[in-house]
Amino acid sequence: MGGLKEFQKKVIANAGGARGLPAGSAAPDFILPDADKQQVSLSGCLKRGPVVLKFYRGSWCPICNRDLRSLQDILPQIKSLGASLLAVSPQNPDMAMDAKEKNSLEFRVLSDANQEVIRKYNLQFDPGEDYLKRRDLRLLNGDGSIFLPVPATFVIDRQAVIRAAHIDPNYTLRMKPEAILAALSDILENPGG
Repeated sequence: MGGLKEFQKKVIANAGGARGLPAGSAAPDFILPDADKQQVSLSGCLKRGPVVLKFYRGSWCPICNRDLRSLQDILPQIKSLGASLLAVSPQNPDMAMDAKEKNSLEFRVLSDANQEVIRKYNLQFDPGEDYLKRRDLRLLNGDGSIFLPVPATFVIDRQAVIRAAHIDPNYTLRMKPEAILAALSDILENPGG
């Protein structure tokens, strides 16, 4: 963490308790609105194939936007492996639309404005007072709260089992596109786990 600023190190330390769900866990089902305010369920998507589920902090986060664009770059390969991609943030649907338009995303961007799903996946944390002085999350989050999700990626098979997970309190580190594709290929080769 040598290149990180002091406030970033504090945020990472504060996120340490949000460990997410490990590979092998059952993925909690949910229904959330997308950027077009259409309801999307995880179980409905899993009927069609595996799902890559990405949690990100918000459209205001440059690292998140870069990560979302890297997912857009591999969307054709994700689809060719029979999977779909869902991205979830604590912002409202209008801000989900902002992320979708800003990054030219062709996958579903969902709004977990009350952070219920973020809590189910054990990702919610308080970034701390120092961070809140720099960025007022109450103006950015759909529920006006001060909480963030730890950025995370879950690759989920059709039986709703998490086959690969990347959860890192260091929000600058994200699951690499090649690791996502490898996990999807593994599901195709070993559908039963």
